Amino acid sequence: MGQEGTIVSIQRLSTEDGPGIRSTVFFKRCPLSCRWCQNPETISSRPEVQWFRARCIGCRTCRDACPNGNVTVNGSGVSIDRERCAGCGTCASQCPANAIELVGRKTDAVGLAAELAKDRSFYDQSGGGVTLSGGEPLAQPGFAAALARSLREAGIPTALDTCGHAGPDALAQVLPHVTLVQYDLKMSDSAGHATLTGSSNELIVENFFRVADAVRERPGELSLWVRTPLVPGATATRENLGGIGRLVARTGAGVVARWELCAFNNLCRDKYRRLDREWEYEQTPLMSRDELEELAECARRSGVQPGIVSVTGATRREP
Repeated sequence: MGQEGTIVSIQRLSTEDGPGIRSTVFFKRCPLSCRWCQNPETISSRPEVQWFRARCIGCRTCRDACPNGNVTVNGSGVSIDRERCAGCGTCASQCPANAIELVGRKTDAVGLAAELAKDRSFYDQSGGGVTLSGGEPLAQPGFAAALARSLREAGIPTALDTCGHAGPDALAQVLPHVTLVQYDLKMSDSAGHATLTGSSNELIVENFFRVADAVRERPGELSLWVRTPLVPGATATRENLGGIGRLVARTGAGVVARWELCAFNNLCRDKYRRLDREWEYEQTPLMSRDELEELAECARRSGVQPGIVSVTGATRREP
């Protein structure tokens, strides 16, 4: 058995995580705690259970199955004592309606690479591949490196989707085995970054320029895309995009091939509910097309090559 790690899921036939048709592996654990996080189930390194209200038939099997008495059932549905739950998954394995699921499973890099290789025909025909996402792949550097190396040896292009908050050694382990880095630059102001994500951005900026150096050292072999979430009241400001644009421009022409502005969406609301968590952006509406285009123009005027800027995601329907 090869290097082991913990993942949440594999999303097949993805068209939003890099070029072509891709299989995206969501790693469990993230060093940041972004207040707008779209994948809250990937933040903790521990296995967690989530409850699907719509599937539940109220049979109380989960309550009876829990070895520690952490599950109760009442008129409001299933309640899980999150402080005491160890994530053993017994309740999930016994639920006849699949209303409880265990989030997080151990797997080994070699076996996972073989599983991902089953979709090779989609990768080959579309120019796609595999994307390591999360969570944060660099939070499990040995596992991420072993998986990326196995995929490279199999001739499958691999992308690293990273927030950049990791030690330089972790980045150095993974970088030689990938062909694309999708790098999150969320906030240019370090104090604001700390307030909204739980950590300052100094290390993230340092690693960004390390990746840029690697792109220059591997011309034609490694590409760099920047991704910025457009979160109303947080990252979606002229000042922030201007600051990020100046960082991107410092890498020099041609190093960053794409700067993707990712429109805010609230489709993750149910994920928070399933984990018994509140989400401060639950009532935040989508942005309008005009708002997104105005921000995109600001990014294009920030000192970067205008053609690298693109906007992705859904927009608010106007009356």
